[in-house]
Amino acid sequence: MPDPQTTTGGKAALLVIDMINDFDFDHADHLIHWLDGVADAIDRLREQARAADVPLIFINDNYDQWHSDRERLIDDIAERSRRRELVDRLRPREDDYFVIKPRFSGFYATTLPVLLPRLEVTRLVLTGVATDVCVLFTAGDAYMRDYGLWVPSDGTACHNDQRRDWALDNFKNNMHAETRATADLSLREWLEVA
Repeated sequence: MPDPQTTTGGKAALLVIDMINDFDFDHADHLIHWLDGVADAIDRLREQARAADVPLIFINDNYDQWHSDRERLIDDIAERSRRRELVDRLRPREDDYFVIKPRFSGFYATTLPVLLPRLEVTRLVLTGVATDVCVLFTAGDAYMRDYGLWVPSDGTACHNDQRRDWALDNFKNNMHAETRATADLSLREWLEVA
């Protein structure tokens, strides 16, 4: 297969990773500081994705709710979230896809590896939290499956600035991902670039 960095054309999907979140975990306070800016970047990308007929796929932890479904999970998280207004702001629309994951990667034990080929997707825009864990694991799995990647530097958040920078460097140098911010690159421009 061709190097994802040199693949032109192809359909893309926007992944929003773990933004439907209660933000009740160690080191969440520093991460929360960045969430409004990340949500702004995601909103810009969502608007551009809808205009370009690019599917939105929310990928979310199941919070050990093994018998839950999309709406119950989102409602439960929103009710107890430290950032309920953010969960409500980013709540998926009815026509958005929603993949529930049990571990860090959006590919591990989920429907994502089946969904993306069905949508004829070859390129992914990854956003969400945390840059150095779930976004990183999902990006690594995507890269190994030959997807072209854009991880906008303003579209992810991390509890530690050094770890965020390390992850962004890893995306760019080891996974050949684009990492420019949404203020510097639009979805349309990225889709047109080889």
